[in-house]
Amino acid sequence: MGLFKRMKEDMDVVFEQDPAARTYFEVFLTYSGLHAVWAHRIAHGFYKRKFFFIARAISQISRFFTGIEIHPGAKIGRRLFIDHGMGVVIGETCDIGDDVIIFQGVTLGGTGKEKGKRHPTVKNNALIASGAKVLGSITIGENAKIGAGSVVLKDVPDHSTVVGIPGKVVVQNGKKVQKDLNHHILPDPVEERCKELQSEIEKLEAEIKTLKEGK
Repeated sequence: MGLFKRMKEDMDVVFEQDPAARTYFEVFLTYSGLHAVWAHRIAHGFYKRKFFFIARAISQISRFFTGIEIHPGAKIGRRLFIDHGMGVVIGETCDIGDDVIIFQGVTLGGTGKEKGKRHPTVKNNALIASGAKVLGSITIGENAKIGAGSVVLKDVPDHSTVVGIPGKVVVQNGKKVQKDLNHHILPDPVEERCKELQSEIEKLEAEIKTLKEGK
């Protein structure tokens, strides 16, 4: 695919996912996520040719202007959409598939000083919501959805939803996760547990009341 067709494909994704986008001119000039992806492609090209300093320099300049840090060694597929990308960090050995959506404040990072593959692999059509931290050499499956603020340390199966700290799978093998922007509509395991505890407390109070009346 030619350079300009690839750039148009990237901009088309913005129109598909962001209702605020109005014109190609506006998207071309003002979308930092788009700029970060384009800069990364240049940096990655130098990185593959072992011009590591130039690659890192381009990466840092891009970070300065966009607020998004993508290591030049990361592998990124087609049509990545980074929405309101301030604070996004993508590590060196990340491998991101096609049609992935990432929101602001997301970290795809490592867990220590280990060598080799130490950052996540994100498969096609995954969605990672605001503030999520995905750490280590783990795999986020196809069509998976990571809830806002989650900390994910284990593999996530295909077609699953993960929320919480640490992240727990709350939906799996159900309906296919729709790639939309309703990432705030997610199950809350903490709230569900609190409701269970409240129910137990009410039962105990009822039993105590029955015992007192019996006396």
